[in-house]
Amino acid sequence: MTLTPSLAKLIVSSSPSPAAHEAAREGLLDFLAVTLPVLRGDFPDAGLNSLHQVYRADDPPTRALLLGYVGHALDFDDFHPDFRGHPSVVILPALLALVSQRPDFNGAHFLDAYVTGVEMSGRLGLAVGSQHYTLGFHNTATLGTIAAAAACARLVHATERQTAVILGIAATQSAGLRAQFGSDVKPLHAGLAAQTAVIATQLTLAGFHGQPDNVLDSFLSTYCAGQQQPEKLISGWGAPWRIISPGLEFKPYPTCGGTHSAADAARALRQEWLQTGNSTDVLIAAIERIEVSFPPGGDIAASVRKPNTGVEARFSLEYVIAACLLRGELRLEDFSSAPVATDIAALAESVARCPDFSAPPDELNPAARFHQVTVFLRDGCVLQQRFTRQQSLAIPFDLPAKLRACLPDFTDAKRMELVALSRLENRDSLPRLVDMLFAKQINAASL
Repeated sequence: MTLTPSLAKLIVSSSPSPAAHEAAREGLLDFLAVTLPVLRGDFPDAGLNSLHQVYRADDPPTRALLLGYVGHALDFDDFHPDFRGHPSVVILPALLALVSQRPDFNGAHFLDAYVTGVEMSGRLGLAVGSQHYTLGFHNTATLGTIAAAAACARLVHATERQTAVILGIAATQSAGLRAQFGSDVKPLHAGLAAQTAVIATQLTLAGFHGQPDNVLDSFLSTYCAGQQQPEKLISGWGAPWRIISPGLEFKPYPTCGGTHSAADAARALRQEWLQTGNSTDVLIAAIERIEVSFPPGGDIAASVRKPNTGVEARFSLEYVIAACLLRGELRLEDFSSAPVATDIAALAESVARCPDFSAPPDELNPAARFHQVTVFLRDGCVLQQRFTRQQSLAIPFDLPAKLRACLPDFTDAKRMELVALSRLENRDSLPRLVDMLFAKQINAASL
């Protein structure tokens, strides 16, 4: 049996564990936390009006596209290290769009499909290796299309052959470039990937013919510059489930994950300064220049040096470091489609990137990435903090705090209602979730 049919068999027949379901519930809650603010208009998005002008239909493919875009609009959604991208924002919109047409699906089966999609995303990331991303592809878009298709196939009870065809149709349409980071096209990638997965599923169930074999082999040989490892797609499937280990990483900051250890280093440096009894104003006035070092290629995702808008600033090491030194935090309002804050932008001009060529290149082991922030003061003193990616991940994540930050006008009772809904433990949970996300008018009173 070749690659695509072998995968199809695993997708159809495997049984996610209760622990995998629990991890999926957390993923769904995090998705709701970052999606609802944009749906409700709490954080206006520059691209959403344009999308509504073009995508006017109210069908599952369009619903998947719009929800995928909205979920990724803040760039605050989860990340998976094996995938090297954002799995939930492609998988969940596709699944929810299909559920909106089929109210008979239950919560447990929905969670099975979600876990299956995350498993597929992580394994695809391992199979393509680092070269796929280095070549300029956006994994959320390219690999996410196929991962979401796997989840959809599981959701609709597709046969093994149908699942193979669904995967093949999705793989044929895989596309997305990192060159669009810092623009509205990046979240559109997530929406288009979700839409493609839904269409691939609908076409297959309608009897549309596609090749059931060799398409994934062709995808890997085309997109990986000869570094593909197809055996990683299948070997050890679900042992453990990728949603458990290494697991979904929930973002503590509304910026590119490639800036987070730099943010932690800058925040630690600021805190160290404040503990001496000096103020932030004194620190900023005393700064002569700032350097940030990292492994060669460690800024491949955080590629924007002089952002004009908050959306671009999400991908700027300079802006993130400056914001942390000035504010001590990274606020959603500083990373909107509005122009960048002038005080943060002014300090960001002092930041210089200094790759550490003594460190192994980032593409060899992104998990070993670090950022070292060094502040040179006018009096000759030097302040320095270094955080590795692993140190940043070790900082306890507070999902309730993220809910409060994203939905500040929600009462505690309303947030608890959202938590309960995300567990999908009641018969009406999925229908209520669909109504919430796809209602034509979303407002605080309706949630």
